[in-house]
Amino acid sequence: MSQKTLQQLELKDDFMFGAVMRDPKRCKPLLEHILGVPIREIRYPELQKIIDNTMDAKSVRLDVYIEDSENTIYNIEMQTTNKKNLPKRMRYYQGMIDLNIISRGDEYNQLKKSYIIFICDYDQYEEGRHIYTFENVCLENSSIRFGDETVKVVLNTKGTVGDIDEELRNALHYIGGEKPRGELANLLDAGVKEVKNSEEWRREYMTLFMRDRENMKIGDYRRLVQQIRRKVDVMTYEEMADIYDTSISDVENIITAIKNNPDASDEDIASVIVEEG
Repeated sequence: MSQKTLQQLELKDDFMFGAVMRDPKRCKPLLEHILGVPIREIRYPELQKIIDNTMDAKSVRLDVYIEDSENTIYNIEMQTTNKKNLPKRMRYYQGMIDLNIISRGDEYNQLKKSYIIFICDYDQYEEGRHIYTFENVCLENSSIRFGDETVKVVLNTKGTVGDIDEELRNALHYIGGEKPRGELANLLDAGVKEVKNSEEWRREYMTLFMRDRENMKIGDYRRLVQQIRRKVDVMTYEEMADIYDTSISDVENIITAIKNNPDASDEDIASVIVEEG
């Protein structure tokens, strides 16, 4: 699939969603309608250690990560395709966010109240609801809250049930592809137009596109490095180039890089090849 231009992006595209949500005057009212409570102020803290490299953790790039004046954390994500893994993905994001909040040796009570919010372009639970909110409760007595101060919210742009206010319903339907109706939807639509007319965001989008393309190329080479390592002593360069559908020069470059960097990982070798290529 070819890369969309900035002008072709919709609010539900990850880059556009993240860009529009970087503006507090658009993000704050959306959050207030989702949660049904006023929020005094939001800020955008830097993620210090969302991924701890010593854990060899799976990398994630959060769409929106914000904190309010009461030290509550909000992670808002767009999900356009149903990959059948949403609950486990939300669980993983919660873990990564908690790791970002406390360090080894810190007290557990330093963990902040958090909301993991996914806006889905499909109905995860097929009940027609616009919103599904989850907290940990006692199965024997649902009035007893577990008290870990974590909340998961799943929103559905295709909802049909009258379970939310009109402004939020119109906003969700706009995110799902309908024309903007109502104050909140038009506020978000104005944000989309603002991003599309911004030279700064255009440069950011192109930078991200180039970075993603490079990461994909590194991923392709990483697999090739892994394959060639196993066959370097039993196959000729020509045989490896043929079986792995690559060029002889690629095989030569990879083997040279492996010999020059005997302790380097497949990922490191792949990065060297891409940088030098």
